[in-house]
Amino acid sequence: MDASFQDTLIYDWNFHNGDTFKPAKLTFDDETLRDGLQGPSITDPPIKDKIEILHLMNDLGIQSAALGLPGAGPHVVRDVTQLAQEIVDQKLAINANCSSRTMREDIQPIIDISQKTGLAIEACTFIGSSPIRTYTENWGFDFLLKCTEEAITFAVKNDMEVMFVTEDTIRSRPEDLKQLYTVAINSGAKRVCLCDTVGHATPEGTYSLVRFIGDLIKELGIDVEMDWHGHRDRGLSVANSIAAIRAGVTRIHGCALGAGERVGNTPMDALLVNCKLMGWVDNDLKMLNKYCQKVSQALGVPLPNNYPIIGEDAYKTGTGVHASAIIKAEQKESLWLVDYVYSGVPANMLGREQIIEIGPMSGISNVTYWLKKRNIEPKKEWVDAIFRKAKLSKKTLSEEDIYSTIGMIKEE
Repeated sequence: MDASFQDTLIYDWNFHNGDTFKPAKLTFDDETLRDGLQGPSITDPPIKDKIEILHLMNDLGIQSAALGLPGAGPHVVRDVTQLAQEIVDQKLAINANCSSRTMREDIQPIIDISQKTGLAIEACTFIGSSPIRTYTENWGFDFLLKCTEEAITFAVKNDMEVMFVTEDTIRSRPEDLKQLYTVAINSGAKRVCLCDTVGHATPEGTYSLVRFIGDLIKELGIDVEMDWHGHRDRGLSVANSIAAIRAGVTRIHGCALGAGERVGNTPMDALLVNCKLMGWVDNDLKMLNKYCQKVSQALGVPLPNNYPIIGEDAYKTGTGVHASAIIKAEQKESLWLVDYVYSGVPANMLGREQIIEIGPMSGISNVTYWLKKRNIEPKKEWVDAIFRKAKLSKKTLSEEDIYSTIGMIKEE
């Protein structure tokens, strides 16, 4: 089935207004091994698991990874050093960064790890910028400016690339952000990161903030790129990330399965898939399932059956109407048709397939298909018995349920 014919089968309202936007540059920063580990129910995994997760990030074409916050203590320094060494030894394509407060004592361990391993590590220096935060901390604004200038100057003098991060950017005053980012950029920061630290933002607010800082960068006339780091307390993190991209950021942060502080960060899995479906990136996502399953196992992050894109039920149906359409699509010998007739995300993109099961909402076609798929002759008495059992069931039948039904008939 050629693409031109496919276009006649789906009217895409996402492009109804002639939207042709495509970012000139778009990369991803994976925070799973830093912010992802800050969740209150998270297990900090052993280094072998962290290394495996790092390799999976690399396999997915994710451009950079946050390795940790070395200023938190020797245990973090140890793991970050081993992760950095793994990138060097295995010649991974992924870049590395580490977080630090805007303090020399936090930046120095990053410098030490970089020099020890020979790996260039971006220093992501952060400071709270919102009035509610500065009031709570008893910080004067001059103190913020002084910390910013001193920390970035110190990092740059030690040959570090610096990204300046304002915490709670989305609730900070425009005039305060203008001063902080001006000082940071003039001190040598090559990136700035805008943060929705508490998941407060809406897409409209995100867009306005990014455009405001983008205009400031243009006024300064210095080549600086913007990042977006968003949390999902209001469930808007993916939509906010898309708004941030449209407004001009070139790098988006996320964590596998949305792990992280409180209810977590923007889910990297959903970010990658949505950006690919929008035609903004072309990453090979066949390893996305393995990446999410590994993070779920290593960090103890639940992976519900109905989790979008990756969940066990994402490409399953036990409903008769849905199953009938998928079966008819298969008969037309078009994988594209099978993937899209009752799905917004093509299973094949992730190395998955559409699955038809048997349950109380199923039709006879579900039963016949299920048996044929397993090279079992759909004898009428078997089909009828399984169908009756399904209609009396409160849930989808398991393989054991179905085989035992067939077995009982055989014994008769």
